[in-house]
Amino acid sequence: MIRVALLTLLVPILTAQTRPRVAPPTEDTTIQRFRAHAKPRPVAPRAPLNSEERNTIRRFKEAKPSVVYISAFLPNPDPKGPPKIPTGSGTGFIWDEWGHIVTNRHVISAEVDGKLFADVTEVEITLANGKAYKGRVIGKSFAYDIAVIQAFAPLEAMRPIPLGQRSNLQVGQTVLAIGNPFGLDHSLTKGVISALGREISTGYNTRTTNSIQTDAAINPGNSGGPLLDTSGRLIGMNTAIVATRSEGSVGVGFALPVDTLNNIVPRLIAKGQIETVHMGFTTLTPFDADQVFGIKRGLVVSGVDADTSAARAGLRPLKLDKDGQLIAMGDILLAFQGEPLTSAGQFKAFLEYLAMVEAEPPPEEVVFDVLREGQVIKVVLDLRKPVAGRPVKPPPDSL
Repeated sequence: MIRVALLTLLVPILTAQTRPRVAPPTEDTTIQRFRAHAKPRPVAPRAPLNSEERNTIRRFKEAKPSVVYISAFLPNPDPKGPPKIPTGSGTGFIWDEWGHIVTNRHVISAEVDGKLFADVTEVEITLANGKAYKGRVIGKSFAYDIAVIQAFAPLEAMRPIPLGQRSNLQVGQTVLAIGNPFGLDHSLTKGVISALGREISTGYNTRTTNSIQTDAAINPGNSGGPLLDTSGRLIGMNTAIVATRSEGSVGVGFALPVDTLNNIVPRLIAKGQIETVHMGFTTLTPFDADQVFGIKRGLVVSGVDADTSAARAGLRPLKLDKDGQLIAMGDILLAFQGEPLTSAGQFKAFLEYLAMVEAEPPPEEVVFDVLREGQVIKVVLDLRKPVAGRPVKPPPDSL
């Protein structure tokens, strides 16, 4: 019995050794064989969207027509070139049924080497349906980084977003951000409120409080876009992110709260600016002061109005001859109320802050550190005496 078992085991081994070998298929053979199976795959059935997804989709569809793409331009001084020079782009949203668009002021600014060259006055507004219309900047706040644009578009296309309020916001609640990051129009991101009451920089070395921190992705191009709650209400305007080398989102973004917008925007629509005390002088932009006179710090006084606080304090403007050549350099304002001055926008922001402080009366006098003929002196402006024959408020292009 043992011999039989051994023979039985050896039979299949011998048979396998005598079978002829078959070469494995080549790669090309395998490819050609499987090409014959090419056909569309069947679509798997989709599970029903959950309630959170359905709400997000609904709120986006409701808000999308209210979000616009803003393209900013400056006139081209070169007659041989295109009539307009693009300076940047961003996001805005429809504030009311009269075609007022709200965005960040920095969206409509043009800078050269980090210095403000000009604020754009005309922009192009592109609605969600792809139609573009002319817009004009009618108001701006340096202190709060807010600008208002009048869109010359059909009023029936103006669909304002319902407003919420900051007082009932909670850390942890879901928020939606809509904007045009990197030019990708009407992009939706989602996150939560990470913190409330944050203080953020709004440019020109100025800061604003009570801002909303969120981890919803906010990138360059999102500036000026709406931040919504899950009811589709406007709760903030996306404004800033933590600076990184990549200049992209790291999950720490900030939005101006809706209460601030609801306070500032009507003032800008009505007056074009936050009304402040008229001091009676004008200054060169830091860009012009640097390019023309090589002055790299402070504000050069370029004009002083008669019978104003500035005139009574003895501020000296620069003097030019009829050919535009410098006769005498004007006073250079180095600091205001102890704060170093780096730009006219920063100074306007300081004045706006003074005007918006409701808990305290405005100061009766202000102090400038002034560089005059190589010496730094203090110049005090008395703000109590109004200008004869006109209200105490600044004209559009003066301080």
